[in-house]
Amino acid sequence: MQVIDWDLAVATGVRLVRPGPQVSREEARQAVSELRRLSREAEVHVKEFTGIDSAPPEEATVVDRPGWIRANVEGFKVVLEPLSEKVGNMPAIVSAVGSRITGVEVGAVLAFLASRVLGQYELFLPPDPDGNAPTGRLTLVAPNIVNTERELRVDPRDFRLWVCLHEETHRVQFTGVPWLREYLQAQMKEFLTISDMDLSTLLDRMRDVTDAVADAFRGGEGNLIEAIQTPEQKAVLDRVTAVMTLVEGHGDYVMDAVGPSVVPSVAEIRAKFQQRRAGGSRVDQVIRRLLGVDLKMKQYAEGSSFVTTVVEEAGMDGFNRVWTSPETLPTRQEISDPQAWMRRVLATNALEPDHKSA
Repeated sequence: MQVIDWDLAVATGVRLVRPGPQVSREEARQAVSELRRLSREAEVHVKEFTGIDSAPPEEATVVDRPGWIRANVEGFKVVLEPLSEKVGNMPAIVSAVGSRITGVEVGAVLAFLASRVLGQYELFLPPDPDGNAPTGRLTLVAPNIVNTERELRVDPRDFRLWVCLHEETHRVQFTGVPWLREYLQAQMKEFLTISDMDLSTLLDRMRDVTDAVADAFRGGEGNLIEAIQTPEQKAVLDRVTAVMTLVEGHGDYVMDAVGPSVVPSVAEIRAKFQQRRAGGSRVDQVIRRLLGVDLKMKQYAEGSSFVTTVVEEAGMDGFNRVWTSPETLPTRQEISDPQAWMRRVLATNALEPDHKSA
């Protein structure tokens, strides 16, 4: 039995997503071609700057908004597979109705995000025809990149390379640190398998969701992620949040640090982009808060601050000790206190200084 009606999720998302900016066929072709070329160029810069020995550069997969929705649904199927057995133990009518409701909800959420996401590194992909699990795929959403560069009125080539620097940092992270993907996947599996799926608990979660929505509209901090988690899941989510804050902050740090040498207008782009992140209508702000998008924006800032502090005090080699093993990852508390991480990890002589020892 499916947790989510995935076909309905795709159909809903594709139907609701807003159309992209108006461009000619030639403009679209040029944008796609340049993004593919810049993605390869960006990875060379990232590898040289970070010192992480990752897989050889590959062209990014460039998609439109419906293509991004379909790709993410495929990823969700992989991530949520551990829940299938739990749903199979529920009454058929509950799981059938629930899968359609969640299908519509997931589709609506993806439609909202599909017009905003510039790119991502997809960690969880379905097996290839030979049954092997791909390591990941870098995806860029061309209409969103074009739309954003137009809204910000910045140099298109500079902005596209700037975006590629961030996204390619994620590819370098996950291909250069082989255990990182498996670690995240294990945390996600634990998060899902310890969830309570009985009907009573689901009803309690729905009441929590209602309270979160009401709080968000009042201007509070309520969000759906916190509303649906159990105390046991919170501990797992804290670990996931810490590592995602690290990788997102590292991406932001690298894109701005590399930027001045290869993106002449990087300062202008960053200033305008930060202003855009903080904007939006009242409804847009509420939706972002509910979906945890504002939390992700906070992760960029906190993670970048952590990386900046460690690199300034310990150098890039010192920072790269973070990739040695799961035990050297910062905790959620250490993200806010880089000195605590440095005392715990860098003062331990038993650890090898090179992340490749992982």
